[in-house]
Amino acid sequence: MTESKPLLEVAGLTVRYGPRTGVQNVTLSIRPGELVALAGPNGAGKTTFVRAVLGLVPAAEGRISIQGTPLSELSFRERARRMAWLPQEEQPQENVPILDYVLFGRYAHVPPFYSEGSRDFARAEEALRSVDLWDRRDSGIWEVSGGERQRVLLARALTQDAPILLLDEPTSHLDIAHQLELLDRLKRWRQGADRCVVTALHDLNLATRYADRVVVFSRGRLVEDGPPNEVLSAALLRSVWNVDAEIRRDARTGLPYIIPMIPHHLEAPRGASGRLLGPIHVVGGGGAASACLRALHEEGFLLTAGVLALLDTDTQTAEEMGLPMAVEAPFSPIGEEARQENRQLLAAAQAIVLAPFAVGPANLANLEEVLPFAGQCPVYFLDGASLEQRDFTDGQATRVRDRMLAAGAKDLESVSELTERLRADLGRPYRALGNPATPASASPS
Repeated sequence: MTESKPLLEVAGLTVRYGPRTGVQNVTLSIRPGELVALAGPNGAGKTTFVRAVLGLVPAAEGRISIQGTPLSELSFRERARRMAWLPQEEQPQENVPILDYVLFGRYAHVPPFYSEGSRDFARAEEALRSVDLWDRRDSGIWEVSGGERQRVLLARALTQDAPILLLDEPTSHLDIAHQLELLDRLKRWRQGADRCVVTALHDLNLATRYADRVVVFSRGRLVEDGPPNEVLSAALLRSVWNVDAEIRRDARTGLPYIIPMIPHHLEAPRGASGRLLGPIHVVGGGGAASACLRALHEEGFLLTAGVLALLDTDTQTAEEMGLPMAVEAPFSPIGEEARQENRQLLAAAQAIVLAPFAVGPANLANLEEVLPFAGQCPVYFLDGASLEQRDFTDGQATRVRDRMLAAGAKDLESVSELTERLRADLGRPYRALGNPATPASASPS
């Protein structure tokens, strides 16, 4: 790492909100070329630290220097030339065209009473192309998704041409592909002359993969600072996040990655009779079931899944959890062997959940196999009302859904509503419940 002077220096920083201390006695120095991840649980002080560096909240004690100049001596315009900020969330007040919204990042470079010039437009175009949104430049900022809006905000920050880029949870609204793309772009960007990136990240596995340093906050204090290999440990996760986790090493990179465990004090939920609630059979595909699987798993429900395609995101999620499941080869129709495995899991289930997956001829059987169970045990659709938009079977899937709803299946809007219904409905007098069938061929290897 270069021995050049720090771009950002913070010494003894303390920030207070009335009687409460948000950040206490934090000292940190960041040099050109570094990508630093700020980690810590909610309320640990990460966002307060970033806002203090930007001058958005006052420091009660300590000093902050930007490129060797005390923050207090910099005008607002000069701060904007030296630091760009990507907030976690921003609600535009007007439906401004995306190109104009990105051009706001040139504020500090355009003299008062002047309009943007060709250089400003070139910077904006370059930034929008880098986030793959140049073709949406004329769309209004209200007309794009939350993930696309986050990419617009990143383009605005890059357009600012500031050497210090500060970000607060920049991946929070992005799918996994755009998360990796954004962080890879930041890693390349910070290699430019006299640049650094400071970003708050909740996902520690992303932090270890992309950050040169991980700075850990806990209760307003800086408790660890160093390379991911040296900082992250099971003991740190337990003391800061109150999470038991296994730390493994990626054989290709040598970097650590974290596998969190369900806390031992949490038990699977039980009904009034004391019976464990589950197994719950979750039907998905294409990543549609992953959020549901994780939420129910965290609540302690016993789960099975199927039929899922090998290498699918939902399959990987189920494998991580060690769930019994029925699988089929990718891009193949569901074969008889997978159907038989799935039927055994369906027959053993106390309830069945249908995630909002796209239905085509190859996986229509995933709906058809559930139909006989509607009215026999609780069956729930997640956002079943949207199936018409996901139905690529000339209406066959929609008709199967309608038959299930007529037989007593329920259409729910959210996973939280699903959790509540599962706890309530599993006490109802449905058919006799058996033991979960987990044939070896249906279990993950």
